[in-house]
Amino acid sequence: MSRGFEASEYKARLARAQAGMQAEGLGAILLTTEPDVRYFTGFLTRFWESPSRPWFVVLPAAGDPVAVIPSIGAALMAGTWIKDIRTWSAPDPVDDGVSLLADALREIGGPVGVPSHLETHLRMPLADFERVKAASRQPFTDDRRIVAGCRAIKSEAEIGKIAEICAIAGRAFHRVGEIAAPGVPLSQVFRDFQRVLLEEGADWVPYLAGGAGPEGYGDVISPATDAPLAVGDVLMLDTGAVRDGYFCDYDRNFAIGRANDAQRAAHARLIEATQAGLEAARPGARASDVWRAMADIVGGGEGAGRLGHGLGLQLTEGLSLTARDHTELRAGMVITLEPGIETAPGRIMVHEENIVITDGAPRALSPLSGSDLPVI
Repeated sequence: MSRGFEASEYKARLARAQAGMQAEGLGAILLTTEPDVRYFTGFLTRFWESPSRPWFVVLPAAGDPVAVIPSIGAALMAGTWIKDIRTWSAPDPVDDGVSLLADALREIGGPVGVPSHLETHLRMPLADFERVKAASRQPFTDDRRIVAGCRAIKSEAEIGKIAEICAIAGRAFHRVGEIAAPGVPLSQVFRDFQRVLLEEGADWVPYLAGGAGPEGYGDVISPATDAPLAVGDVLMLDTGAVRDGYFCDYDRNFAIGRANDAQRAAHARLIEATQAGLEAARPGARASDVWRAMADIVGGGEGAGRLGHGLGLQLTEGLSLTARDHTELRAGMVITLEPGIETAPGRIMVHEENIVITDGAPRALSPLSGSDLPVI
């Protein structure tokens, strides 16, 4: 698959946002975070890891976006479809893009919407934001979830990117037998699995978690310890690997040396719950409906927690499969199904798959696991 997108992809995204802005009476939307900026521009860089510089893109209600960015990013931004690029020498402790951004907003006009719902943040100093508001002389408000609404419905091109990284991770999971065995420290398995993901085509691996133990694992977010794998352990690896800026997010469980009846039964129950989630994940259903289908099998009531989420430019984005999230599923949404069960006091097993909602039955993007627990 080719890298990046055609300019038409970004223009279609902008057109959707502008339709929403016009319906809501917004004159502009201010973007300050990496995924939002990248979604509308294609500006892909890991330089965001440096917190020293703010970056801004303004979406006008009509016309093309305006990038107000540090000069170090000018060449890369010029390689995107964005033409209006205004730069300053950053970081500047006196005026770190404030005047340039205020000028642009005053020129474009407001009200100015800023993404302000769950999962958003303002990536600039609060004092600078107050100065921008004063200098631009425009009213500011939230963006009415316009940006989130655009990002929630993936294009076929975006879905293709996610499918590609899911396939890469699937090939890496098939190679876990090369790196995991009794006596191998879990930390070594983590390092080697990241290497295998890169060998299979991932660009980088921002997220890898998991655990191991005879009755499951304590959580699904811990870094690896140096404890060696033992015969009878269940090993789980959960990866958020990236290809061309898009994430996969799914896991696999493996029995080390042998699997006992309790481990096999727990894994089969997780797959049963995943299949129930697949059956429930139809357009028009609510996120809470899909949660209920899985929670009824794994148990735990509302204490079962989140059993899946949105996926795309970020490891987790958008809706959550919980009892209280009633977001309506729509074709083009990419979500995870992530049921978990308690296998012993303080121990759990979790299974996760990635799917896309379609006009009919959902389509699996990760290669679906069978009910038999693999033994390595």
